[in-house]
Amino acid sequence: MTTKSPPSVDASLVDFAVSIAREAGELTLGLFGNPDLAVKSKGDGSPVTVADRRAELLLRERISDSHPNDSIIGEEEEDRIGNSGRTWILDPIDGTVSFVQGVPLFGNLVALEDRHGPAVGVINIPALGECVWAGRGLGCFVNGVPTRVGNQADLAGACILTSGVDYWESATRLDPLVAAGSIIRTWGDSYGYLLVATGRADAMVDPIVNRWDVAPMLTILPEAGGVFTDLTGIVTADGGDAIATNPILHGELLAAIGRSPGT
Repeated sequence: MTTKSPPSVDASLVDFAVSIAREAGELTLGLFGNPDLAVKSKGDGSPVTVADRRAELLLRERISDSHPNDSIIGEEEEDRIGNSGRTWILDPIDGTVSFVQGVPLFGNLVALEDRHGPAVGVINIPALGECVWAGRGLGCFVNGVPTRVGNQADLAGACILTSGVDYWESATRLDPLVAAGSIIRTWGDSYGYLLVATGRADAMVDPIVNRWDVAPMLTILPEAGGVFTDLTGIVTADGGDAIATNPILHGELLAAIGRSPGT
């Protein structure tokens, strides 16, 4: 028995997601490098700025105006529950630490899920002028040019990214990758996933993620020919951790640093 593939998403929804992500990028870029930008700590200790909040409000306003019956989930504001069967998932600034420190690797993330599952994903890196987007059944693109993951077949020599060694409960978790001859770099957050989707890095491994950090990857990676799962191998944005890579390396990475379900 064959499993029927879900239908392709409406291309207009992809265009809309890209346009609002880029608009949020222009807003955040206008505040990037401002020495007077106030930084506050949220309950979990992570930083937040007026740029985060303004960008999310802008995204929510654009979605509410164009799709008033859709649900919205975002990092900085309360969830809005709609009745359309579609949910937008927003991270107005992914990599706020980079943003605050003046590092141009922060991103604006927009994802859409519908009754058939992940439908649209956008990673916009405004300070670098790079935007990767994908629509279910429509392919993955970087600034309008089709893109795919790389074909690295072995951990030896693979360029593997992570958001920071300090996020791992023990740096020894990465020892199998070092022993295998992998190259470990910390070009993290959404920029790391963008590099994997465009074939410039071979894998991104993330020990701590929230849904809004990685929701776009559920569409972007498969449409780029890659794989996105948590560290148990389940395709989800809700696992609390993540691996993005090509299908060949995925099994090797799980064998090296994966975790058992429930741990």
